[in-house]
Amino acid sequence: MAILCGTQEAADEETMLSLGVILVVSDHPDRSAELVKAVERVADARIVIVPQSCEITTVSGVIVDARLDRPQTQVYLKHLVQRLGPQTPPFLFLILDTSSAALREAQAYGATACLSSHTEPRAIAAALIRLIDPNVHIADLVVQRGAQRTDRLLQAMFRTAVVGTVDLVAAEGALDPVLSAIEEGGLTRWLDVVWEHDDTTFQHSLLVAGLVTAFTQSLGFSQADRLLMARGALMHDLGKAQIPLAILHKPGVLDANEMAVMRTHPAIGHGILYASGCRDTVVLAMTRHHHELLDGSGYPDGLSGEAIADPIRLLTICDIYAALIERRSYKASFSSQEAMRILHGMTGKLEGALVQAFSKAVRSSEVSAER
Repeated sequence: MAILCGTQEAADEETMLSLGVILVVSDHPDRSAELVKAVERVADARIVIVPQSCEITTVSGVIVDARLDRPQTQVYLKHLVQRLGPQTPPFLFLILDTSSAALREAQAYGATACLSSHTEPRAIAAALIRLIDPNVHIADLVVQRGAQRTDRLLQAMFRTAVVGTVDLVAAEGALDPVLSAIEEGGLTRWLDVVWEHDDTTFQHSLLVAGLVTAFTQSLGFSQADRLLMARGALMHDLGKAQIPLAILHKPGVLDANEMAVMRTHPAIGHGILYASGCRDTVVLAMTRHHHELLDGSGYPDGLSGEAIADPIRLLTICDIYAALIERRSYKASFSSQEAMRILHGMTGKLEGALVQAFSKAVRSSEVSAER
């Protein structure tokens, strides 16, 4: 979330991307809301509502979305340029009038470049990033940022899930970053970033969320259904918050008793979500039944055949694939090709048509990344 200077305190404790903070100077916050949202996809944003001020020590770039004929805007911009000193970052001005006189006026107040105020917000954000560093790939930033934001929210959910509930409203903030990252950066970029995570539980949740999002995208799901599936994917292992760490992080194969405890996590996760007020039957079912198999050999309820709904079938394929390709101290990771062979070999346990479609989706993402 962007920080509104003068009304909210800056969240300095948050981990910043190396790109740094981008300042949005505005005299109409309602109009600038979409612009701030676009910037937040790639970097931390701070919005300053003129004539208020925002004392930020490190600024990588500035977008000015305010009328220059207003004295308070002029005073603030002069103050800002003076405060930033000789290493002034790029200033991108949004102007209604693109005449030569208007451009000269913007340059007089520090403009590095100007764009029409009617420019699409994502294009504005991308233009500023190119001014900051022409070598940066926007897609890389979107993926890195999306994984970082989703991870923070996941960790917050797991912390509160230990005592039995989660903030479902806050959890919604994790969905858009995943969808945006997959849309713009693709699955391969997402996986490359997620591999860097040092916690296996969160790494797995991020992997599955990315796989489900890419799969539903390839299947042509609507935006609403993709959000629903991403929500279920992010929540599916929530019950592991109450599994003892000695079992969860055991550097080896679990014994029978430990496996029995581990197999309680789907029911625990279902209970946590229900206690938190979740009544979405799809999300609840995805959380409780993602280890069920078509032949009835899964758990915790031994469902089989038609009792296992399509969203669960889809999630289960992504969940198994993620577990196969993950790197663990006690097992070698399978290559994508090896993992696919295993999935195709699970005849009677997984839906063959969905496995075929998933294989096509993953291969398509790999080919795109190679180009």
